[in-house]
Amino acid sequence: MPDQKLEMKFDPQTVRHLGVKMYSQLPAALSEIISNAYDAFATEVYVDLAENNGTPNYITVTDNGVGLSFKEINSKFLVIGRNRRDEGPPKDAPFKRAPTGKKGLGKLALFGLAKTIEIETIKDGLKNKFLLDYDALLASVDRYEPEVLLHDEKTEQASGTTVTLRNLKRTSPFDVDGVMNSLSRIFMLDADFKIFVSGPGRLLEEVDANRKYDTIKIEFTWDLNESGLLKDVKKEYASLSGVLYTSEKPIPPSSGLRGVTLYSRGKLVNAPEYFSESTSSHFYSYLTGWIAVDFVDDLNEDLISTNRQSLVWDDPRMEGLRVFLQSLISKVNSEWREKRKKKKDDEIKEHTGIDTKAWIDTLPSDVKTATQKIVDTLSGEEALEKFGSVIEQLYKIVPEYAELHWRHLNSGLKGDVENYYKQGMLGEAADQAVKLYFQRLRDLTGYTEDGESLIGKAYKGGNFEGANSPKIRLNPLQTETEKSIQAGQAHLSRGAYTGYRNPAGHAPMKNVVPAIFSPMDCLNILSLVSYMMTKLDKATVDPKVA
Repeated sequence: MPDQKLEMKFDPQTVRHLGVKMYSQLPAALSEIISNAYDAFATEVYVDLAENNGTPNYITVTDNGVGLSFKEINSKFLVIGRNRRDEGPPKDAPFKRAPTGKKGLGKLALFGLAKTIEIETIKDGLKNKFLLDYDALLASVDRYEPEVLLHDEKTEQASGTTVTLRNLKRTSPFDVDGVMNSLSRIFMLDADFKIFVSGPGRLLEEVDANRKYDTIKIEFTWDLNESGLLKDVKKEYASLSGVLYTSEKPIPPSSGLRGVTLYSRGKLVNAPEYFSESTSSHFYSYLTGWIAVDFVDDLNEDLISTNRQSLVWDDPRMEGLRVFLQSLISKVNSEWREKRKKKKDDEIKEHTGIDTKAWIDTLPSDVKTATQKIVDTLSGEEALEKFGSVIEQLYKIVPEYAELHWRHLNSGLKGDVENYYKQGMLGEAADQAVKLYFQRLRDLTGYTEDGESLIGKAYKGGNFEGANSPKIRLNPLQTETEKSIQAGQAHLSRGAYTGYRNPAGHAPMKNVVPAIFSPMDCLNILSLVSYMMTKLDKATVDPKVA
């Protein structure tokens, strides 16, 4: 009967070039069959890889989509080069889903795997089954009539399609894990679309959406919709979605995961890359992830390569996308360096108790650069455990505020000069220190004088007896050494007052430092005052001396 006849019109070379040659790899060919299931509004696809004594026997791909009527097999499935997007959504579509098929060549993928293809499809309670034979097809002149095995047979089975590939070209055993890994990279899988695979000695297993990243130990994650990376970007890019990852260790080049994968409408459209000519930074060996660029499929012109491994980057619209992606990855690069440094600093602090950021930030620029480089080298990949003690020793040699051993500065000075010191106002810090020292003398002695008068009454001189008995005694004053230290304190006090406080107090500090006193001079004054304050900490006050 005429209505039971199927017909495919074609040029045999089309099958050779666009079917056999393009889709000789199992995952790529399977992906085209699965894409047909997706476009048929399937929510689940089941792939069975069957062997006979270690030799591939057949492959079946079953979906729960809407299926095809006999008329639709002729008018849709068997038409090579059909762009289903031009037809609009079908009236019987169970839910909204944009199609992925655009070139109408996916069916040729079947002949890249096998010579005999059996297709059984059910729609609205009617089952149809037909057979495609590669040799018979190539032997045809300009049209091919597939063998009809079932025509509109009534059934109570649910709608859906099963594709069975026989007379397989493959001779080596199936790599089930490899197939699952590849499918997880080709499709964006979620609750609305799932793929299950079974194989020799393997129970049915769902292909997890993140399976492709199972071999990578993720260190940091950037969700485009939560990280702020899409803030203030052009309107056409603001609706993008995706997740970028960096690994703890460099990603092996052989993994095929270095770089960012682009998807559109749930399927790969651009293999992992960096979208930049300059990729010398070691950051790029840590980067992976995906971005959905669905707007690409909304363009009138087809800008996706036939094998779906690359967008047509020469197009001005895609060039704009490339520039945007390059900028996006550059931002992630900067954030990655900050995150990695903080994590490294946290690890050093946990291991050694040293807050490296707070420490190194206090160092002068020339010392800071060298110290940071040493710390980075010693705390590199898996080196901290081995070199943590070396960092501790470096910290002792180059402590915070390395020009002055800040942690050893007299505690009576620290609190009052700290703000000046940390802001680099060393002149003010030294001036404040001298003032604090003389106030300390007044507090201990009860005297109200300042300068030379205060120093003379507090420390006295000579033999330190009778009228020369000092109010403040730094020590028992029994030996010549003890007396020399007492006299020296008085001289040092006079030097601090006359040699620094007076000059600093007679002019604005901006005219004093560095014109009169260098920053190092100010540090030396701080050290001097710290020494004298420490002596006062151990001094005694003679209550008998008025």
